[in-house]
Amino acid sequence: MDMLLNPLNRRHRLRHDIPVVPGAFPLVGHLPAVVCDLPCLLRRAERTLGSHFWLDFGPAGHLMTSLDPDALALLRHKDVSSALIEDIAPELFGGTLVAQDGIAHRQARDAIQVSLLPKGLTQAGIGELFAPVIRARVQRWRDHGDVTILRETGDLMLKLIFSLMGIPAQDLPGWRRKYRQLLQLIVAPPVDLPGLPLRRGRAARDWIDARLREFVRAAREHASRTGLINDMVSAFDRSDDALSDDVLVANIRLLLLGGHDTTASTMAWMVIELARQPGLWDALVEEAQRVGAVPTRHADLAQCPVAEALFRETLRVHPATPLLVRRAVRDLQLGQRRIPAGTDLCVPLLHFSTSALLHEAPDQFRLARWLQRTEPIGSMDMLQFGTGPHVCMGYHLAWLELVQFCIALALTMHEAGVRPRLLSDAEKGRRYYPTAHPSMTIRIGFS
Repeated sequence: MDMLLNPLNRRHRLRHDIPVVPGAFPLVGHLPAVVCDLPCLLRRAERTLGSHFWLDFGPAGHLMTSLDPDALALLRHKDVSSALIEDIAPELFGGTLVAQDGIAHRQARDAIQVSLLPKGLTQAGIGELFAPVIRARVQRWRDHGDVTILRETGDLMLKLIFSLMGIPAQDLPGWRRKYRQLLQLIVAPPVDLPGLPLRRGRAARDWIDARLREFVRAAREHASRTGLINDMVSAFDRSDDALSDDVLVANIRLLLLGGHDTTASTMAWMVIELARQPGLWDALVEEAQRVGAVPTRHADLAQCPVAEALFRETLRVHPATPLLVRRAVRDLQLGQRRIPAGTDLCVPLLHFSTSALLHEAPDQFRLARWLQRTEPIGSMDMLQFGTGPHVCMGYHLAWLELVQFCIALALTMHEAGVRPRLLSDAEKGRRYYPTAHPSMTIRIGFS
């Protein structure tokens, strides 16, 4: 951790009577530590400064970070706004529902969410569409013998989200490359020169948006076609207050990003956990053999409690969205602190996902905490895929995809008498921001 903090900036300072974490660098602030070792940074700050402190996110500015359990309630508080999300990365989040509040948010959401709820997914036959694609991919892994897991799950998830959208699955590696460049807009210094992240991110956004506009145009010309883009175009065009194509394209771009990036990370971590915990694999294989086939409807998922628990426990231990941000629009009381209006806030979901205040034995990977759970899954269990419980529309889709994947993986590998084995250090090279994922170099063998 010491290597990730500035040794020349260790003076203790206050900002609005709240301590600032020492060690920020010029321009990039605490980003090196946030990106490479966020858990250690949060533990150190809590140990030395308490539950409220400022972190410097470089281009995104200073965010008042709270480890107080009451901070989770801020995500649904009427006196906080999501507008900060657009301010941090306007080229990425401008015009999207994650950065909006009130009527604008509801308009965009209403035009999208019906198709992503269990009923809509079942009526559209999404499970039947996904099952053979997933099975074919894991069969390829089995035949190959070992894979670079995050690259493979990223390609699979992009192919699935394209099929859901009704987009031709061409040049998937090119799309993944453009989306990785697009994510750089969140951390890019405000320097617009060739070769730097800001210029690459903007070029990637323009490349993606140009192609999405072609898909929107084709959807209007061929209204009878199926796919989420056609459904969204139709819903947007029917809305009482017609929304512009800029808003439509921005939200499709966001759905493509969320639909493959965060889910691919979770899928990769699921395989890693199965590889390093043989007991988990044995339990999953037993369930897959009992079920006998990849489920295709949400109604079938109840038959796969082990796969469901694996999905949810992986999401808890390895949240794909480890940090959530909001802006206070009025004075707030947070724990023993008064937070003035206009304060930019950071809620470190990673901290709460692994907090002893909320979970028994939080550092242990336990399926039992879900298998023995009696209360229904609530909105606070869905945070890890979105920017708050009111935004995470893709949860039901990810739930279906990842349970399907678990059963397909277990059936395919068990048929060949092989199991996943970890060929790399799973903790080395992890990244926590702007989205969290294991190292791109981690390899999984099947033997």
